[in-house]
Amino acid sequence: MRHLYVEPLAADRAVARFVADNTTPQLERTSRVLTWAADKHLLYALSIGLWLASLRGGPRQRAGADHILACVLASSILPHLLKDFVDQERPDRCMVHGRRRGIPRSGKPRDAFPSGHAMHVGALASAISWIHPGWKKLAWTIGGVLAATRIIVLAHWASDVVVGLGAGVLIERLLRAVRRGHPRRRGPMRY
Repeated sequence: MRHLYVEPLAADRAVARFVADNTTPQLERTSRVLTWAADKHLLYALSIGLWLASLRGGPRQRAGADHILACVLASSILPHLLKDFVDQERPDRCMVHGRRRGIPRSGKPRDAFPSGHAMHVGALASAISWIHPGWKKLAWTIGGVLAATRIIVLAHWASDVVVGLGAGVLIERLLRAVRRGHPRRRGPMRY
């Protein structure tokens, strides 16, 4: 049962209209492929693989892999909980009428808020920036491109993506704070 209906902002509608009117079929196809890089199923597999590989590494590698896996799991759970309480129609369902020009239908029609893909991106880019500070710019550049694909394929309003990114960063920071308080996790990773 939904408790709150979120109306898209005027800016959201303007961005979605611009995308619907101007995005080329090739950009839409490319965005559909790229958006899978932030899909929870792929991220589960990659983070579990990283975690398993870290078992052969040192304490720093294991702690980093633990943190990445925790971020992926937490950023997968929160969007589902929020979408149980928030109802918002996806832009591809209410902005595109008639010929879709390659724009796919995405997910459940009223599950726009927030973007789970963007939440994954925010959590992982924040985690990578903390674990490997030299990769910060790269992590956020790639993350920004992946998050933007959700707008280009009209799966989410721009504000859904911004909120998702922010929520992902918040998740990672909260997990980081929990890790600091865990006595077995102190040591090689500097806080």
